[in-house]
Amino acid sequence: MKLAKGYYGRRKNVWTVAKNAIEKGLQYAYSGRKQKKRNYRSLWIVRINAGARQYGMSYSKFMGMVNKSELTLNRKVLADLALNHPEAFKAVVESVSK
Repeated sequence: MKLAKGYYGRRKNVWTVAKNAIEKGLQYAYSGRKQKKRNYRSLWIVRINAGARQYGMSYSKFMGMVNKSELTLNRKVLADLALNHPEAFKAVVESVSK
């Protein structure tokens, strides 16, 4: 019943309803942790794509060049550079495209 704290209506104080609601909530929590990783990766891809398009490149061509150049920056870092440090991202694009 402690896990049902904050639930609305019978879900908070009727044992069988609360038990079912908690079990379902834990299932959603498990799958939600997996979905969060997917959502962040897609967000990073969108940001990198937007940054690469400013320099006349598509995301796939840019990432292909990054992998060929053996640059060890992952998508999270590249997305942060594209969003918050455009001059550093420009330097990455120039170093990769050579």
